[in-house]
Amino acid sequence: MLWVRIWGPLGVQRCKFALDPGATITLVKPGIVDTLGYSPRTGDKISSITSAVGMELGYLRRVQKFEALGFEHEDFLVNASDLPPKAGIDGLLGLNFLHNYNYEVRSKEGLIKIEPT
Repeated sequence: MLWVRIWGPLGVQRCKFALDPGATITLVKPGIVDTLGYSPRTGDKISSITSAVGMELGYLRRVQKFEALGFEHEDFLVNASDLPPKAGIDGLLGLNFLHNYNYEVRSKEGLIKIEPT
């Protein structure tokens, strides 16, 4: 697990995420996105995610700023979509963030090494 910060018109939220290099776009629970002052009406487009438990609808939108693993991105695209309630996280850090870096995951040590490319 890792902590990220997301900025919107109504402030900033600190959120608990999981690293998911299988996710094309970083996913954030819609409730977090709503709290920051965004809504589906102002999203870029409707999205759908297919997982082992079925298909989830959501929406794509850009957030003012997104920070994870010590790096910040302005005008960052996220997918506002639900996660299973028992997941215990607020989102998934996906490839649209990770593709900017070389990274190494050392699960046993609980360590993620990351450097800009």
